[in-house]
Amino acid sequence: MPDVARRAGGLARDLDLLRALATVPPDQGGLGVMRLAEIVGRDKSQVSRAMRALEAVGLVERDVRTLEYRLGTEVFALAAKAGPNRLLRTAPPHMQALAQQLDETVHLCVLAGTGVLTVASVPAPSHSFRATGWEGRVVPAHCTSAGRVLLMDAELPFIEQRFAGGDFSGGPGNRTTDPASLWSEICAARRRGYALVDEDFEPGLIGASAPVRDHHGRIVAAVNVSASKERSHARLRAMGEATALAARRLSEALGMPPAADRPATGPT
Repeated sequence: MPDVARRAGGLARDLDLLRALATVPPDQGGLGVMRLAEIVGRDKSQVSRAMRALEAVGLVERDVRTLEYRLGTEVFALAAKAGPNRLLRTAPPHMQALAQQLDETVHLCVLAGTGVLTVASVPAPSHSFRATGWEGRVVPAHCTSAGRVLLMDAELPFIEQRFAGGDFSGGPGNRTTDPASLWSEICAARRRGYALVDEDFEPGLIGASAPVRDHHGRIVAAVNVSASKERSHARLRAMGEATALAARRLSEALGMPPAADRPATGPT
């Protein structure tokens, strides 16, 4: 029992830190160690150690410029898997409509570290191509259309830090070999409003993804369509446009501010 009590106490202290970060509006950065220590009433060195541990498992992220912490992608990935989550309640009709329109499998994905986690899938009405086995699976973000749109609001220093020294392998069409080339693909997705892949992830597979934004205008998920290149390559761009429209409608249902849907600019 003493060991259980110690563990529970440690988890409670970590939750206090996460709750403190959750009070910061998305457009106001994060909190530094000193401010966090003040909020939770703990020693600065204790908070610093706790934050490093939380960062190591993806529950918090640290800005390389300001050194402030904010909630990490693992928090949102876990939230997206929670039963009462609004995203999972709202998404199915939009995914089903897109699957019916394109006759392709549709996935709902969230960012998980340097990977993409599929949290829901809707199969194509007339075939079973890539329809099952993806929920709960994590695939690389750099070579998938979902990963690139989930990173659309990130800045180059974040990409350089998060993907430094990472494995950039992929399919025969993969053009992302380092953080700089990944940044280029992210900027292209920003300009279009959606991302396209043509065997970037694996041979014979094409895909399109578009970002889903919440009531803060923050990207919380991606709508993804996966298809056989042999069957659907000629309509890949049309798939991207249809996916972007479906993701926009889902975002609006989540309360996305109108200005958040404007395409962003970035370097070529």
